[in-house]
Amino acid sequence: MNDAVGQNGGMENLDGRVAVVTGAGSGIGRAISLALAERGCAMALVDVNQAGLDETGALINTHATTHIADVSDRARMSELPDEVVAAHGACNILVNNAGITRDNLAMRMKDEEWDAVIRVNLESTFRLMRAACKPMMKARFGRIVTITSVVGTTGNPGQ
Repeated sequence: MNDAVGQNGGMENLDGRVAVVTGAGSGIGRAISLALAERGCAMALVDVNQAGLDETGALINTHATTHIADVSDRARMSELPDEVVAAHGACNILVNNAGITRDNLAMRMKDEEWDAVIRVNLESTFRLMRAACKPMMKARFGRIVTITSVVGTTGNPGQ
């Protein structure tokens, strides 16, 4: 089976695949990066925090590159997959994990806060996905995973 997830639901070997993970400098992004590396992926770790990227990279036992990037930077998201391909030879898996919250009641939320949430959580996901599709289509293989919060289905006051 060529898929990353086998029939039994377990993860298959991903040797030779290259995974890009945003928000890889800490938390869920770090955990995802470690899990993918453990299964054989070369890793392209993306975050705004160089120290966090360096810590994640040090925990990985496979080829990993770090890419400082603010996902809300449109131009940076457009060029990132090409940068990954130049470093690793491919861009097979994209995990859109980076996200922010600006907890506030709607009537008190400033336009700047709203704009930041939309740029990071929505626009960056689309722009990076769009840019990553080109090398994935060329390789005739690609997987895109987008992480969201459970709050998207249940809601919380101020979120």
